[in-house]
Amino acid sequence: MLNPVHLQTLTTVLRFGSFADAARQLGYTGSAVSQQMSALERQLKVTLFERDAHSVRPTPAAVEIVNRSAGALGALQGLADDIERITTGRLGRLRIGSFPTASEQLLPAGLTRLRRVSPRLDVHLDEDEPASLVPMLERREIDVALLYRYRGVASRWPRTIRLRPLLVEDLLLIRAHTEPCEPVELTSLLEATWISTREDTSGAATLRQLCRAAGFDPMVSYRSNNYAVIQGLVASGLGTALIPAMAYQPQRGLSAALLSGTPAAREVLVASAPSTPDELVDVFETAMRKSAETFARDRRGVRLLDR
Repeated sequence: MLNPVHLQTLTTVLRFGSFADAARQLGYTGSAVSQQMSALERQLKVTLFERDAHSVRPTPAAVEIVNRSAGALGALQGLADDIERITTGRLGRLRIGSFPTASEQLLPAGLTRLRRVSPRLDVHLDEDEPASLVPMLERREIDVALLYRYRGVASRWPRTIRLRPLLVEDLLLIRAHTEPCEPVELTSLLEATWISTREDTSGAATLRQLCRAAGFDPMVSYRSNNYAVIQGLVASGLGTALIPAMAYQPQRGLSAALLSGTPAAREVLVASAPSTPDELVDVFETAMRKSAETFARDRRGVRLLDR
């Protein structure tokens, strides 16, 4: 029988990149982590790490084991949480994951409401991108999360993750103008210099797809995953950007326009782990929906989605 503690330690080592960092995260000593990994290697009869004097590198076998064990670890964590609720009679704790834009625009009001309606709920927040949050849901390191996906870009998420639609954002064309702009045809931007998110992101993939559909490849000169940085570069006259409406911060020297003839958009969803109790998901979704409803009322290009 595999020891779930050893599997959790292996997962943490891969997530944080070293025995020492994993030990700090788990409250172990570095020696204890090393001993657990050696014991797991002996049991499995496989090498999990390539070791040298200064570092450890996970083998492909280690990565595969971590990926395959995520669901089982999540189920065990769910059982532990259920037992806590049974024995204490409390709703328990809610571990939330969120991406930065939602953390800034939706969570403050949403968490304030959550505190008001469920004052005995112990709430924790962990912020990251969907690519990291989804595995955390699988392992039940978080219970619920706000995720995004761009329409037209495939999201390879496990089918076990439960999804509920929350809102949709138009993608806005941001340029250094002082007057509001009418919808813009991408074909008018053949010679534009673009400012985009990093090349491996869904936002960058969406920009490439839209431009290629219009008959050209975008010339990207600047990249940042920080939308405030992107808008600052645009305001300085360094280029044009395509960003989700929720990330747009109206400011002097910037104008925002819709793209003409394209359904370019980003969806925001409430996601939950397979074993997260419905009552926890419901209370979180209700709080976020109230926040999103208020936000969408005053923000161009943001619309609430039906349940």
